[in-house]
Parts: sequence; C-alpha cells; structure tokens
Amino acid sequence: MKNLRRRRQIDFAAAIEKRLVDTVITATTLTVDLGIRSYPIVIGNGVLGEYDLGQHIAGSDCLIVTNDTIGPLYLDACQRSLSGKAVESIALPDGEEHKTTDTMHLILDKLVSMGANRDVSVIALGGGVVGDIAGFAASCYMRGVGFLQVPTTLLAQVDSSVGGKTGVNLATGKNLVGAFYQPDVVLIDTNTLSTLDSREFSAGLAEVIKYGAIVDADFFAWLETNLDAVIARDTDALIYAIRRSCELKAEVVADDEREQGRRAILNFGHTFGHAIEKLQGYGDWLHGEAVAAGMVMAATLSGLSEKDVERLRALIAKAGLPVAPPPLATDDWLDVMAMDKKVQNKTMRFVLLYAIGDATVSDTVSVDALRSVIEGTQQ
Repeated sequence: MKNLRRRRQIDFAAAIEKRLVDTVITATTLTVDLGIRSYPIVIGNGVLGEYDLGQHIAGSDCLIVTNDTIGPLYLDACQRSLSGKAVESIALPDGEEHKTTDTMHLILDKLVSMGANRDVSVIALGGGVVGDIAGFAASCYMRGVGFLQVPTTLLAQVDSSVGGKTGVNLATGKNLVGAFYQPDVVLIDTNTLSTLDSREFSAGLAEVIKYGAIVDADFFAWLETNLDAVIARDTDALIYAIRRSCELKAEVVADDEREQGRRAILNFGHTFGHAIEKLQGYGDWLHGEAVAAGMVMAATLSGLSEKDVERLRALIAKAGLPVAPPPLATDDWLDVMAMDKKVQNKTMRFVLLYAIGDATVSDTVSVDALRSVIEGTQQ
C-alpha cells in the first residue's frame, strides 16, 4: 500500500510537471531602452521555472524575496529558474501595511547573515509591495547589487515591476522614501494570475486602463471591447493587455527615466489615490482601487467632456472597481495631497486629460477646483 501511494504521488507530480511544460508558449520579449542599463521584459504563459534567470546574474549567490502568501505557491518554480545558483529565500509578511523600513531591514539583515558580497542578486517574487521593498533593499545593500523582478500580480506585472521605482511608505505618506533602481530583467508568467483572487485582479486592471487613458486611445477602445475576455483570464487577451501595457510604460520610461518630465503622466489618478490609501489606512482600499476612483476624480478635474468621463467611469466600473472615493473630510484630502511626492515648489501637480489617450501635467489647479471635485465625487 505504501509503495502504491508513493507511486501515485510520483505520477501526480509528473502530471503537474508535464502540465507546466505543456503550457509554456513562445515568450514575448520587450526591451526597456535605457542605454547600458537596458533590460528585457519576458512575458509568457508558463515561463517561470522554465526560463533561465541565471543568465542575468553575475555571481553565484541569490536571495529570493517573497511573502508568506506567494512563497508556498511559486518559490519552488522560481528556484528552478535559478539552476546552478546558491539560492536562499526570505518570506515577508503580506500586505501594504508592511511596506516599511522595518520590513526592508529584514532583507538587509538576511543578506548580511548570508555573507553576501556585491555580486549577490536579489529576486523579487510577488506583487508590488514585495517588488518595491526588495528593489529598495537591493539599491541600498553595498550601494547596489543585482535585482530581478518576478511579479505575480497583474498590477505588478503591468506597472510596478517595470521602470525602476522602488521604495517604502512612511506614516506621513506613500513611497516617500525610495530610489530609482532598474532591474536586470522582468519575468512575467501569466500562469501566476490563476491563483490571484478576483479583487486583486481587478485592482491590477486599474493600471491597464490607465495606459489607454493617458497615451493610447486605440488601446482604451480595445479594452472597451475586450475587457470581458481579460477578466475571464483568456490567455490571448490577457497576454495582449499585459504586453501592450508594458510596451507603453517602457516607451515613457525610456523617454524620462527619473520623472523629470513626461514620465509624470504615469501618475494619472495617483495623487487622489494615494490620499485615499493614506486616509483609509493602508490595506483597507487596495492601491488599484484607490487609483481607479482617483482617475475618475482626475478626469472630472480635467474638464474632460462628459462623454469621455463617462467612458472612463463605465470601463472602470466594468472592471469591478470603485468609481467614487470614500467620504473623507476635504481638509484632510488637501493636507495629505500637499505631502505627495509629486509636489514641486510647494505646488501640487495633477495629471489631467485633454482627451482619452492625451494627458498632460498641470501645476495650476486651484484649491477651489480641488474642493469642488473632492466634494462632488464622493460616495
């Protein structure tokens, strides 16, 4: 009986391995063009565990940074992608509320305990919180070591893993401490989205919708027609949505790596959204949910035609996301937004839309206009 049970376990493991291999398709590779710091974004269905991450690692030592939700699901596959390397791992607590300097110190302490030198590489396996913290730790340890992104949530795959923004939150605001630190590669396996719950998946769609709203009217129109297929996680539709989102972000980042100009348009809806996250308490509203409501607020502030505001509102609602912010005191909104990292010369800046697919950054928004939008759009 014991031998039969063992044989069945082996057969089952072999079946899983075969399914993983069978689902691998030819990966799409994009490039974030930053000269000598250029790096690939590899996108495919089933690539984790099959793609050789080691080719992007100079040394032999690696630290996989994950969390206690993602680790049990994908740590083994990630280790298979690092064949031949000396791999250790650390699992962080899961949630935006843990995106702090204290959590980052856990990674730094782990690197020290490994005796890691400057040729170590840090691999972020998880969502945006893991990627931001791990990337910031990699940028700080010995003044910068290797960094790889393996995002497992839709939001991280289309946004936070690409472009090099890393950081942690302070009690006074979101992402107030951080660094621009580009990864050596981004590996996106759409299979990881099969274990993502519907709320987290919808939160990621906010960033997908954002790209259409700010730079690509045709992509926005494609989403209006094909969002149901994306929500159903149809492989072809999902890969196209992820690839196009990454293409658009890569183009903007290549133009303006450190957000001195055009890259600021990627913050559409974020000034309002970050205020929602801070005032509600990190983790109450997901980042994508807050950005979704923030995009409707920003579109309203833009003076966009009611037809286009309604198109944006309808697409956000179709994605299962909130189209209005929670009821919060107007003065609290203004106080938090005044501490936003996009403020320059003590002046708040907002990403506004001329039309769907055409965004600009404005520092001339009046307080009266802000009050009107805040009070007019709340639930």
